Amino acid sequence: MKKNVEQAVAYIRQHTDLKPQIGIILGSGLGPFADTLEEKVVIPTETIPHYPKSTVEGHAGALVFGKHAGVNVMAVKGRTHFYEGYSIQDVTFVVRIMQMLGVPLLIVTNASGSVNPRLQPGDLMLITDHINFLFQNPLRGKLEFGEPRFPDMSDVYTREYFDIVDQIALERGIALKHGVLWVTTGPSYETAAEVKMIRKFGGDSVSMSTVPEVIAAVHAGMKVIGISCITNFATGITDNKLTHDEVTETANRVKERFTSLVSGIIESVHLF
Repeated sequence: MKKNVEQAVAYIRQHTDLKPQIGIILGSGLGPFADTLEEKVVIPTETIPHYPKSTVEGHAGALVFGKHAGVNVMAVKGRTHFYEGYSIQDVTFVVRIMQMLGVPLLIVTNASGSVNPRLQPGDLMLITDHINFLFQNPLRGKLEFGEPRFPDMSDVYTREYFDIVDQIALERGIALKHGVLWVTTGPSYETAAEVKMIRKFGGDSVSMSTVPEVIAAVHAGMKVIGISCITNFATGITDNKLTHDEVTETANRVKERFTSLVSGIIESVHLF
């Protein structure tokens, strides 16, 4: 895999020499943030050697390099999911690209369903920790990307940024919630019984992504900030049936608040 990542990075370097200070992975319906970057260079992922193609509606499939408030940013429009049939290493391919590009901070975002009634559709949630119910780990196997073999996970979502992000949200009039992200394989939504279990076991929202990328980022020595866009109530909390259209529609509805929050984070955290 490392050789494939090296070839991908070599291809990227043919198109841009920008050195990203922040990487951001954009979840379902959240891709428009990348369009706000200045001096951007858009590289379709289908042209990048060995890059796994995203097949999900709402994931455009491009790496966008540009600037926001003078900060160099690499934005990922169209992540790769485990449920698409890719290996867990393929899911984290883009994080290894960031690692080779020297990215020190990853902002990871997703669309997720609420299993906690205090989280309403349209809310933004700062991820404070996660529970990995994918039962997959991208670090399994050869140490192609170096040590540590057993990385510490006590500060996965970098706590030193929590107060900073909360202050940014407050200044911008965003009622930011905090919560624990529970991640499953998907692509089917959870049953009502599973949702009850998730809540009892400490999950606040549930998604089908993010955790593999975060594990790889922590292994690579990156700091991590996680933001979930709560797009729906999980099964059993209401009588509504779940659809992917609801996910993308809600994400689209909150894109201005999401863009404002992420913009503030980029403008602030690179100073620390």
